Amino acid sequence: MTLASGIAPEFSQQQRYFQRRDRLPLRRDHLWKIQSGVVRTLTYLENGTVVTLGLWGRGDIVSRVLSKADPYYMECVTPVQAIPVPISEFDNLYPLLIEHIHQLQTFLEIVHSRPVDEALHKLLTLLANKFGSGVSQGQLIEFHLTHQEIAETIGTTRVTVTRLLKEFEQHGIIERLNRQFILLPGHQPFWHYEI
Repeated sequence: MTLASGIAPEFSQQQRYFQRRDRLPLRRDHLWKIQSGVVRTLTYLENGTVVTLGLWGRGDIVSRVLSKADPYYMECVTPVQAIPVPISEFDNLYPLLIEHIHQLQTFLEIVHSRPVDEALHKLLTLLANKFGSGVSQGQLIEFHLTHQEIAETIGTTRVTVTRLLKEFEQHGIIERLNRQFILLPGHQPFWHYEI
């Protein structure tokens, strides 16, 4: 017998709690199903450059088996609750894998967007849609990424991200609320001309 979530009852009680910056253990025979919080998957290039592979939240699955990156890490961006589930215990893994692939493709589109301000705007839009909640001004992104983490995500420098976020605020694209951002509706970052 399995639960509607696709997890066998004997594994549903093994919820684990992780703090910000903790890494989920790498288990080749298990998937981590995120119950709450945000997990960043990442790798390092030979020159030490951090490459963010994705940002994952409630209902998403992450696992070493889903990536060929080496090294591969699953780092908690916020406090996280997750369930380790043996791959063999998933009755219907295909919908979760298809969703995982769709999110990776969306993430690749963001990472390869140029100019950088467009990539940043697309990333903030993704975060607002996936991890945000509606407030009177727009969509509040309910967790904090550092400027360095944002830079690693879109392939630029921390200085560039800081400058662009200030410009976004001046142009009414975002509003800051403590260490979080509110994405304001109906604004595109800048005009770009195509030839």
